[in-house]
Amino acid sequence: MNTQKTHFGFETVDVTEKAGRVAQVFSSVASKYDIMNDVMSFGVHRYWKQATIDLCKVRKGQKILDLAGGTGDLTAKFSRLVGENGEVVLADINPAMLEEGRKKLIDKGIVGNVRYEVADAEKLPFPDNYFDCITMAFGLRNVTDKAAALRSMHRVLKPGGRVMILEFSKPAYAWLNKIYDAYSFQLLPKFGRWIANDEASYRYLAESIRMHPDQETLLQMLNEAGFENTNYLNFSGGIVALHRGFKI
Repeated sequence: MNTQKTHFGFETVDVTEKAGRVAQVFSSVASKYDIMNDVMSFGVHRYWKQATIDLCKVRKGQKILDLAGGTGDLTAKFSRLVGENGEVVLADINPAMLEEGRKKLIDKGIVGNVRYEVADAEKLPFPDNYFDCITMAFGLRNVTDKAAALRSMHRVLKPGGRVMILEFSKPAYAWLNKIYDAYSFQLLPKFGRWIANDEASYRYLAESIRMHPDQETLLQMLNEAGFENTNYLNFSGGIVALHRGFKI
């Protein structure tokens, strides 16, 4: 019987293999994840994330899902915004990443309104119509069935709620694309080797970005998942894009 295929970076693998391969990548880099984010983006990832948080327009008492939230950068900000009567769920499919996030947030004194869930984005373990806002920062490209994940997000989002997908995308200018390719495939794996002692995982990162749907394709996927009033904003010339949609 033929098995379904998908991409793991530039490699073609069985669908059943991808989640495990991605898990190995993030288990390997979990302890160095934050410092590598600063190094490989020259700190600009903080601007991309803050812009996302600002556009979420979170209010006191709301319920927020920080999906594929990793080490909790967005969760830390959301925790303060929703207040003691709100709730933020930091969810990630990788227990090692989730543990790094839990330790970091506890060190910051963030304990009361945050809970932690090991969760598969394709099959979210939450009730229908539960969250006011869902964010997914730099996680969707690692999901095997992205359409299933978007449908799952739509299910657990309240009517009137919004989804915010922050992800690497396609540079809008040919000259920028050339520079970005050179950086991604020549420098980024070296940073991985020098800092995280893991060149292969950061080569996968560069490849996974190239295999991820471009801005217009992902916009159409949001529409097909049932979201309305969808749009996207390019950051840093399209190196990163923020896609937005609402559940009506």
